[in-house]
Amino acid sequence: MKFIDVAKIKLKAGDGGNGAVAFHRELYVPKGGPSGGDGGHGGDIIFVGDEGMNTLLDLKYQREIKAEDGNKGDIKNMHGRNAPDKYIHVPLGTLIYNNASGEIICDIVKNNQEVIIAKGGKGGRGNARFASSKNKAPTIFEAGELGQELEIRCELKVLADVGLVGLPNAGKSTLLSKISKAKPQIADYPFTTLTPQLGVAQDSKGRTFVVSDLPGLIPGAAEGKGLGFAFLRHIERCKIIVHVLDMSGNYGTEDVYQNYLNIRSELEHYNINLAHRPEIIVANKMDIDLSALNLSDFKTKLPTAEIIEISGLFSQHLDELLLKIGDKLATVSDSQALWEINQVEQNPADYKVYEFEETEIDVQVINLGNGLWEVTGQDVHKAYQKNPISTYDNLLVFNKKLQSLKVFDMLREKGIKDGDLVKIFEYELEWNG
Repeated sequence: MKFIDVAKIKLKAGDGGNGAVAFHRELYVPKGGPSGGDGGHGGDIIFVGDEGMNTLLDLKYQREIKAEDGNKGDIKNMHGRNAPDKYIHVPLGTLIYNNASGEIICDIVKNNQEVIIAKGGKGGRGNARFASSKNKAPTIFEAGELGQELEIRCELKVLADVGLVGLPNAGKSTLLSKISKAKPQIADYPFTTLTPQLGVAQDSKGRTFVVSDLPGLIPGAAEGKGLGFAFLRHIERCKIIVHVLDMSGNYGTEDVYQNYLNIRSELEHYNINLAHRPEIIVANKMDIDLSALNLSDFKTKLPTAEIIEISGLFSQHLDELLLKIGDKLATVSDSQALWEINQVEQNPADYKVYEFEETEIDVQVINLGNGLWEVTGQDVHKAYQKNPISTYDNLLVFNKKLQSLKVFDMLREKGIKDGDLVKIFEYELEWNG
């Protein structure tokens, strides 16, 4: 199956059902009271962590996911049916972003973890809810709230304790196959590993950990060259980095130390915090004669490095490497996700915090000319959507909402005249004030 680790998709949660306007009608019960029931709630869209999945392929080719709307209320105070929630299963390690703002909505890392990404609208109230001593037969009702609508971006970053990094053909896949039961594709050509491969390894002390063989890096990967971001986004989760080097320098044609610096540069260029991850250097292919000479030169240039000499092909010193990894993991706490770490610490003196006593109301009044006005804004839209003016009582309620939003005052200040038309979304009302 093709590995997919990024998907963009539009979500539309269900709208709430409208409340009903009804009156009790029964033989021998004269002047029955209001009996319109409430509308049902719209369905939520819920993302669920699923340890049995390893790709976002199911989401990649879906442009939009919709949940069902709630049913409208009915006579005899019957509540409309609540719509079922829609569950979307994703692999562990999935980050979900608001694609418009770039903000992280959630990070799904546990099996069966549930997160509501788009909330369904509440059902509107029926006229039975509005009965009072002053109005015993109200025709007031509410429309259901609209369900949330947004576009999200899902990114899969694999969950592993140890990330094997290195140039293509450094021997990462061979090493993973020897220390675990993973069976990655192995061949002598670049980018044999096209997707992250996971394996569970155990050292001689019985400590287990998850190791990931990640797609090979090349210079320019941090700008997206080669497999670029397909590799780099997955290293962010790893607690420690095991840097695998072909110590033979591809049989003397490459500078091993420069190869090491190139990979480090790509990691730091992608995210400077990767430079602070604990690192173990694995000098691989030590069964080749030239490797000993290259290793000696490498140690003179990097004398403080923690280096383990192995031969992945012949399984030499792998127990020593696993013990070193187990010891290193025992000393590190769970690494904070790199996307949560601020790159630059801000000085409190560099910014001011402004506090508002009241939330600013979003209302705009526009003079379109020729006696035509338009009223718009988020708060006006909420009142418009929730209070349909299909009944006289609802028209009065809608007018009170506009008055509380100071719409009438704003129209008067701008010079509205009797007989002018006021357009409020799909409504056109005549001014008589």
